Amino acid sequence: MKLPTACLSLMLVLTAAPAWSHGKEKHDAAAVVAGRDSSKAEQQIAPAAAEAVAVVDRFSAALGAGDVDKAAAELDPAVLILESGGVERSRDEYLAGHAKADAAFLKEAQVSLKRRTAQASGELAWVGSESAIHAKKGEAVLAIDSTETMVLRKTAQGWKIVHIHWSSRRAGGDH
Repeated sequence: MKLPTACLSLMLVLTAAPAWSHGKEKHDAAAVVAGRDSSKAEQQIAPAAAEAVAVVDRFSAALGAGDVDKAAAELDPAVLILESGGVERSRDEYLAGHAKADAAFLKEAQVSLKRRTAQASGELAWVGSESAIHAKKGEAVLAIDSTETMVLRKTAQGWKIVHIHWSSRRAGGDH
């Protein structure tokens, strides 16, 4: 699989050899099964934020399934996306840029949600997530810690994602 040059802030780690074999841990590429798992996640979701969290889950699942159009339906047209020190200032800019590469990467990755916190107040909600991501490249495994913040606004069409900030580092990296 050819990995995209930029997606979800992961490309900074892709170019760093330590990301492929960090510390003394050994990762078996055969053990990496693509998909999402939140069954063991520690979650603190305010009841008022539950619908917003469902939107984040739909967006993430659609992107991970490679369905960019379905993921795009959860984004506000004026969404602001920050990743890898870069910025995309609209849904259209994201769809024309990193969306396809993000979907291709996530479709082959194993994403395990570790922690999620969400709050809502009035027409705004925020969802903060911490995940472990494992992806294969031949016999090597990329292991990263990923953080994500999404801000959503309640509209006549329901909750829409108005801001995303993705950040990542190699697993076990320094803070």
